[in-house]
Amino acid sequence: MRETIKRFQPALIILVFIALFSLSLTTDVSAYSIQEGVNAARGNGQPGELFGSTGVITLLTNTLLFIVGALSVVMIIIGGLRYVISGGNSASVTAAKNTILYAIVGLVISFLAFAAINFVLNTITGGGNAGTNV
Repeated sequence: MRETIKRFQPALIILVFIALFSLSLTTDVSAYSIQEGVNAARGNGQPGELFGSTGVITLLTNTLLFIVGALSVVMIIIGGLRYVISGGNSASVTAAKNTILYAIVGLVISFLAFAAINFVLNTITGGGNAGTNV
């Protein structure tokens, strides 16, 4: 038992010193509000609100919708190329048609999800034009 205490004694001394030092540096935090802390932590040019036309959630949904749309267009092009170079092979034609079909279904689902998110955001924020600047 004594060997264990002797082994951890330097670490304990440093820990007590850090604790005492940090207690001497305490300030009155009641003068600061949470919003002031958030505003101080936010960098220049970053959006300050979650909802609304310039909000973080709107920016995120618009970005994700753009990425999904771009990927769907790329997959439709790939499916078209696969269809053209299939050479009449029925398995290749079916695979190419499935690629095009699934890309279109993914695009439709992403637009429906975008509409659902906008509906929920408009309901939460009480109207407005959340997410309409695509």
